[in-house]
Amino acid sequence: MSKIDLEALGGIIERVAAREKVELVHWELVGPPGRSLLRIYIDKPAGVSLDDCEAVSKQVGLLLDVEDLIPSRYTLEVSSPGLERGLYKQADFLRFTGQRIRLKSLRSINGQRNFRGRLEGIDGNRVHVVDDTAGSIEIPYEDVVRANLEFEFSSVKNAGKSGERN
Repeated sequence: MSKIDLEALGGIIERVAAREKVELVHWELVGPPGRSLLRIYIDKPAGVSLDDCEAVSKQVGLLLDVEDLIPSRYTLEVSSPGLERGLYKQADFLRFTGQRIRLKSLRSINGQRNFRGRLEGIDGNRVHVVDDTAGSIEIPYEDVVRANLEFEFSSVKNAGKSGERN
């Protein structure tokens, strides 16, 4: 069984994303050989269309077939990162400052590993969060296991005022 060259795989995905003028948010190859899943998340300021996903999928698939970088069967999935997109790079933590996030830390901080609150940014290698219960905390960037934006539902004022009569 041959080992997959992840660096070459990432290079192909990055080149296709750049050519299609979309942001490569993240990619991952998961699952056992023969049933692997290659997930690619892309984004762009106006939002990702089905055509964007299709173009990236076709090009990446074609190049991977030509290069034979994944020697066994695999499924290729290309999509937007969604409303609760993952934060994978330090630049993501800077870009989404002020947003609500969920974050899991490798190590416990004040007896807590899971945090939920407002992202206050990143300074050097420290992620600043105002947690809903713990207050203001700093988490070493290298200790971030997972971080996602948290979608905020806005309340609709004066909706459904049933029962009021004049």
